[in-house]
Amino acid sequence: MKFTGHILDVLTDSVYPARITIAEGVFKEITPISVSEETKLDVDGIILPGFIDSHIHIESTMLTPAQFAKVAVMHGTTSVICDPHEIANVCGIDGIEFMIENANNVPFNFYFSAPSCVPATLFETSGAILSSEDIEFLLKKDEIVALGEMMNFPGVINGDEEVIKKLELARKYKKPIDGHAPLLSGEELDKYLKQDIVTDHECSSFTEAIEKKQKGMKIMVRDGSSAKNMEALFDFSQRIEYLRNQDSFGMIPPEVLERKIHSPIFDFIVSDDKHPTDLIEGHLNKSIKKAAELGVDIIKAIEMVTINPAMHYGLGVGSIVPGSKADFVVIDNLDDFNILKTYIAGECVFDGENVLFDVPEVDVENSIKTDKKTVDDFEIYFDGDECEVNIIECHDGELITTKSSANLEVVNGVVMPDVHEDILKISVVERYGGNRISNAFIKGFGLKKGAIASSVAHDSHNIIVIGYDSKMMAKAVNTIIENKGGLAIASEDFNESLSLPIAGLMSNDDAFDVASKLDTLHKMSYALGCKLGSPFMTMAFMALLVIPSLKISDLGLFDGDSFEFIEVIKNQGS
Repeated sequence: MKFTGHILDVLTDSVYPARITIAEGVFKEITPISVSEETKLDVDGIILPGFIDSHIHIESTMLTPAQFAKVAVMHGTTSVICDPHEIANVCGIDGIEFMIENANNVPFNFYFSAPSCVPATLFETSGAILSSEDIEFLLKKDEIVALGEMMNFPGVINGDEEVIKKLELARKYKKPIDGHAPLLSGEELDKYLKQDIVTDHECSSFTEAIEKKQKGMKIMVRDGSSAKNMEALFDFSQRIEYLRNQDSFGMIPPEVLERKIHSPIFDFIVSDDKHPTDLIEGHLNKSIKKAAELGVDIIKAIEMVTINPAMHYGLGVGSIVPGSKADFVVIDNLDDFNILKTYIAGECVFDGENVLFDVPEVDVENSIKTDKKTVDDFEIYFDGDECEVNIIECHDGELITTKSSANLEVVNGVVMPDVHEDILKISVVERYGGNRISNAFIKGFGLKKGAIASSVAHDSHNIIVIGYDSKMMAKAVNTIIENKGGLAIASEDFNESLSLPIAGLMSNDDAFDVASKLDTLHKMSYALGCKLGSPFMTMAFMALLVIPSLKISDLGLFDGDSFEFIEVIKNQGS
């Protein structure tokens, strides 16, 4: 296969016409050519390396890997490094092997990291536990290119024996270690980094990211469905201040300083978690444009999703050079950035209109093992007329919550939510056979009636539900149990659900069908008063204990700052 066209060289930050030769799925020759205005090149537009999402949980898309690939190639994505710790928390090694096998059914580059924290903590019930022996089994696989995000940063800092074993195994097999260290700073960050943990995707401010970068970490700038950190990390007012502070003696010429301002300090752009409603609209192509709109040099933004992750993880892709796998994208221009065609290993997989491969359906087994619930399961009782309660406060577009408290009325012994103050009930239903339920209160969702529930609840994926009415909460949870997993809304006015029978996380349907059903659920949640952009994904993170400050598991209300359980009702028993 030979053709001519303008290529973007991510090694020299340049665009030039070249003759490209591909054989056996690999770039064999790249020869610069001279052209005049009259010269007709074979390819219109600009040829870029295929895009690489270096940190994503495929399960967050609610799609199988094969169905994910079918929509990702439409946006120019040709490779992903996915951490399958969602399905690993439900199904263990079997779940990871399912992901690898399903991924092998389509022409797409799926690389995996070995989930390091299954369960994420010992303060929740999961469907599986991955020991250091399991991690060694996984690290021996060719498909595994890294040790997945080390969320148990207290375990790292305090030298937990099993945690340290997993880190040592990653070094033994020469696999990079991905990090997860929200708000970690100072001496605690130093201890964390001594274990050769290299990346972090949890930075929510420029100050946090720059400290980690200065200490040697590679920073992943997250542009997901729930967590969107681009604006904070590409804040050029802080960037300029930082550069000027670094050059207090005026040693950097003004023209060099200007270039540096538009060159991102950070390393990768990643999704982390992406809902299908967002994925059908765009993937890394959309993130690149967003970075450029925020002032980042667009070629540098492209490098953050091509050569940078390829070099870090040793993927053999990410640039248009001899010897690299022939994964590339044709776009119209660097301004509009429309994807015209996508190629993987030299074969066209998206021709601008159609995806040129099919996806097999998956056989499923029911992974939801819990009894139907009643109204009483979701009540919190107190002997008195009112009580002070601890409250989870969530914030749109953020995974970090804050702690607050409020006095709530008690009616017939039941602590009542306060819809006028946006204080709702939140519960986690254990789904692995123990029939345990924990109940608490949350602020920030805005529901005025009804309930929303999901079997997607990071990271152990018990069933989580938020609502004003215990009857509707029970109804939404029971719908999920009947559907073998998924999302549900229950109210006096309407009821709707999205079935996710594959581990309670994924659907057999394609991205557009799943997105359509999810969009309907979002609209219904807005009709019930919810004011969050991505209510189901935000709710899913209310059970992720390793991100501060206050979260909930099936075992109770958890303080992520002190890393311990606290009472829902304050001063109870004192």
